[in-house]
Amino acid sequence: MATIDGRPAQYGMSLKQLRELMEHRGREGVAKIGEFGGIHELCKKLYTSPNEGLSGSKADEEHRRETFGSNIIPPKPPKTFLTLVWEALQDVTLIILEVAALVSLGLSFYKPADEDAPLLQEEEEHHGWIEGLAILISVIVVVIVTAFNDYSKERQFRGLQSRIEGEHKFSVIRGGEVCQISVGDILVGDIAQIKYGDLLPADGCLIQSNDLKVDESSLTSESDHVKKGTDVDPMVLSGTHVMEGSGKMIVTAVGVNSQAGIIFTLLGAAVDEQEAEIKKMKKGESGKGSQPPPQTQHQAVHSEGTKSSESEGNHVPQSSSSATAAAPETGHKKEKSVLQAKLTKLAIQIGYAGSTIAVLTVIILIIQFCFKTFVIDEKPWKNTYANNLVKHLIIGVTVLVVAVPEGLPLAVTLSLAYSVKKMMKDNNLVRHLDACETMGNATAICSDKTGTLTTNRMTVVQSYICEKLCKVLPTLNDIPQHVGNLITMGISVNSAYTSNIMAGKNPGDLPIQVGNKTECALLGFVQALGVKYQSIRDEIPEDKFTRVYTFNSVRKSMGTVIPRPNGGYRLYTKGASEIIMKKCSFIYGHEGTLEKFTPDMQERLIREVIEPMACDGLRTISVAYRDFVPGKAAVNEVHIDGEPNWDDEVNIMTNLTCLCVVGIEDPVRPEVPDAIRKCQRAGITVRMVTGDNVNTARSIAIKCGILRPNDDFLVLEGKEFNRRIRDSNGDIQQHLIDKVWPRLRVLARSSPTDKYTLVKGIIDSTVSENREVVAVTGDGTNDGPALKKADVGFAMGIAGTDVAKEASDIILTDDNFSSIVKAVMWGRNVYDSIAKFLQFQLTVNVVAVIVVFIGACAVQDSPLKAVQMLWVNLIMDTLASLALATEPPTPDLLLRKPYGRTKPLISRTMMKNILGQALYQLVVIFGLLFVGDLILDIESGRGQELNAGPTQHFTIIFNTFVMMTLFNEINARKIHGQRNVIEGLFTNPIFCTIWIFTMISQVLIIQYGEMAFSTKALSLDQWLWCIFFGIGTLVWGQLITSVPTRKLPKILSWGRGHPEEYTDAMNLGEERFDSIDSDKKPRAGQILWIRGLTRLQTQVIGGELQERLIPVPYSNSNTDQAVIGGELQERLIPVPYSKNNTDQAIRVVNAFRQGLDARYGDHTNNTSLAEVLRKQAIIGNVFH
Repeated sequence: MATIDGRPAQYGMSLKQLRELMEHRGREGVAKIGEFGGIHELCKKLYTSPNEGLSGSKADEEHRRETFGSNIIPPKPPKTFLTLVWEALQDVTLIILEVAALVSLGLSFYKPADEDAPLLQEEEEHHGWIEGLAILISVIVVVIVTAFNDYSKERQFRGLQSRIEGEHKFSVIRGGEVCQISVGDILVGDIAQIKYGDLLPADGCLIQSNDLKVDESSLTSESDHVKKGTDVDPMVLSGTHVMEGSGKMIVTAVGVNSQAGIIFTLLGAAVDEQEAEIKKMKKGESGKGSQPPPQTQHQAVHSEGTKSSESEGNHVPQSSSSATAAAPETGHKKEKSVLQAKLTKLAIQIGYAGSTIAVLTVIILIIQFCFKTFVIDEKPWKNTYANNLVKHLIIGVTVLVVAVPEGLPLAVTLSLAYSVKKMMKDNNLVRHLDACETMGNATAICSDKTGTLTTNRMTVVQSYICEKLCKVLPTLNDIPQHVGNLITMGISVNSAYTSNIMAGKNPGDLPIQVGNKTECALLGFVQALGVKYQSIRDEIPEDKFTRVYTFNSVRKSMGTVIPRPNGGYRLYTKGASEIIMKKCSFIYGHEGTLEKFTPDMQERLIREVIEPMACDGLRTISVAYRDFVPGKAAVNEVHIDGEPNWDDEVNIMTNLTCLCVVGIEDPVRPEVPDAIRKCQRAGITVRMVTGDNVNTARSIAIKCGILRPNDDFLVLEGKEFNRRIRDSNGDIQQHLIDKVWPRLRVLARSSPTDKYTLVKGIIDSTVSENREVVAVTGDGTNDGPALKKADVGFAMGIAGTDVAKEASDIILTDDNFSSIVKAVMWGRNVYDSIAKFLQFQLTVNVVAVIVVFIGACAVQDSPLKAVQMLWVNLIMDTLASLALATEPPTPDLLLRKPYGRTKPLISRTMMKNILGQALYQLVVIFGLLFVGDLILDIESGRGQELNAGPTQHFTIIFNTFVMMTLFNEINARKIHGQRNVIEGLFTNPIFCTIWIFTMISQVLIIQYGEMAFSTKALSLDQWLWCIFFGIGTLVWGQLITSVPTRKLPKILSWGRGHPEEYTDAMNLGEERFDSIDSDKKPRAGQILWIRGLTRLQTQVIGGELQERLIPVPYSNSNTDQAVIGGELQERLIPVPYSKNNTDQAIRVVNAFRQGLDARYGDHTNNTSLAEVLRKQAIIGNVFH
């Protein structure tokens, strides 16, 4: 018989049996495990030990992978470069240009018999094909550049995805040791430790559990938390969240065989069918106006084999706090990021303006041509004139190409991608791209205390035991023996067994705290007393526990019930001192004598011990116990006849005996006060929101600099905060919140609901002039709603639970507040980079469009030829976006106030620069157009025949325009009116390289591009004139800077207003609208128009960017929506509190709403999905 690692190679259970096992729920699951002989028998069949786990040998691991699969769901292959080229070719304006160029090319070879044609024209027409070919080549260059950008972006984001997935670790037992392994390495047979806040990475059966409640809404759409236990419902499934408690499970299914994996596989299998149905639906809807699919928010779709467990009675309604926290979000569309909204509106306005001028240009050119040819010269129609009309059309389309800023999405994407890469080095792991720029606008930060402002390295520094307050740690001899034993056992047993203190890597290093840091501090206290906590734990393993009351934000305490050696039970509890105190009736006094703990004594203890500790910035924790005895009960014990009703928590947790109060120090991080000063200087208000005692919170806030001694700011507790913001009916009122939040700096003893209410209240407030943009930090599962509601949610990478990380936008990999300041700096840099690019781009846009338009009207020809304008377009789009989007940030960025929500995108300073530079360039170009031939003594290019060869006159105009554009790119580096535009220029090698490359290319085009670019070589004198006019933009820029901005009218700023005002513009092209917004539906013409807006549509404003980055089934093309790339990351990573734009996303069993649907984008058809799920049983046979 074949053996692996000394055991039989044949497992006691097949893959099929394990898959079928995991389809049962509740009591059925208990019965099914019973059929296999119980959970321990199941462990034996899979050759694993509930206490020791897998052996960890390589041969065993490899064999398990081959037999049961690995815990990886293979991603869809990325799009090839050729696919991306094909997608780039779908661009509407590019198609028009291609067609026009091909027609022009064809007509240039068309020679009808025409006796009247002069001989001269035939000579000129030898080169007539060149322009058509040059335009085609330009289009090919644009397409390849676009495809290459998309290709590199996709590779970059896939790298980011693997980095994020690599960060996800899980606790398993291997070889008797608890170790953290990557979720991709989890195998069938592994013994995994699960705890509050975990996102489960695989399916399994519980071996042991404590008060375990799981949120299975991602699979069943049931919002109630499901109680799990070996005798209630032992099945725990991948993709679900542990909301309370802890436990140990044996992994029974991984990867594509887990319940989440099966659905992913089915989704992949049904993609083509689903996409075909979506297309049909779109066709049907576009004709009759779009109605949202008839689907309720909590519609559940059960697959065959997925049994609802409601009948088992183990559904636990969510606690009121989390229910109320989540309630306001129902039906709420996540707002676009500030910059997205402003850019969308701007792009659409530019698009409208550009197309209007383009159409007018074509009409004017054609009318003038027809009037001159057929009316004045009275010539008959010749077929060759078709070529003239096509060239007029090409000029018009080129105006549109120049007018529409295709480089804008590129600038945004490059700037964000560049920043995201750099931010990783600054310990910011960005999960949603748009969070990066939103952070630059942040006006308020609501920060946790523990771990973010403090080091999260906790130690007990004071204690109060038997009426003795020690400012230094006591020894075990200082404490009466029976009290010492109770304290050490109470702490060792009543703390999660995942919390441990390990020796440092090197002999001199501090011990490493693993797990909950408060518990680690208490375990450190036990060690300091000279007791080994592990030996106590070995005597009382977790499976001996009778009941565990796990810590949560409502209890603010933890309790563990263990059997007493002589019969009966003992309850140990620990928690926030003032909460435990209220439940105590006894206390050990002097020399360990038991005393009644009267209300007067409690008051005195709080006043003389707890408050002074809190004022020193210490967190105070009380430890207490209670005995339940079958025989005669002592004064502090309770007599029982049978087993007490452990669910009656109120009566169980009463009449406790207080053992000790300890003060735990969590020092402020040394870099935090400086970081907070930087925030305050940058106009950002920092607020502390903590669950700690109000005195502790105030002390830490003063040490950090959030509060200063004489400031008139509010420090409130959660209860007082709620009293102030609610009306007589108990409802939250915005006008009452508005009275509180501007002065609030510290919110102590707050619940997650209070945090959510505060964040929502600040975001919704209209008190401040520019509307607040709020960033929030969180680490706990219950912080999810607040992290999701915030404009930017920061989760702690070290202390944060999986749920908090999934709800966040940015993960702080070092849990450090100073990293948030770096995020602000990078965010402001992104915003400024895009503003620089806009300032540069709009100047070129205005000048090019006006020159072509007036040129067409005045001289019946465009001074700038189509190919020349495509070159200018390449300079100002692709190359300029590369140059300006990669400017590194400077500390000066933190010296200005944040822009806020309603600040105009283009400020008065920027508009002054745009209009001032445009005026200079127009005067120069029109001067050269009308009198340049006289001044420079060259042949005039005005009034030439359409097919005439290039002239030096028009070449000088083109060259001067490019020189002015190039030198203005240096001006565009400053957007706040700084005089020194050269400052920092040489610290940006990308900018310098691109600028020099463009200059060299321009010289080559002018001197040698005669045929392709319609240019004629210039002499040195003429070149010097062109460069002189170019350098003139720098001198002119200094004059513009001298004009005081404050004197300019406010109307000159562009893009003012709150993003909500732009939602119509952003939803144009979206074919599904909420019924509430039905009166705001755009006209069909507008939809078609927006779709034609060039790469604005295909790259950013329209999210094909996402589809190119990660090919997503069910994408229900976000192409129609204005997205800078925030959704992009949702598809990369399963995001539970997903910030999806539409509430009409089916939740894959209305479910993959948490964690899974985000990966597959928006879905539209629930019925076909149900169909897919019905196939589960059939497809299951494939895995036999």
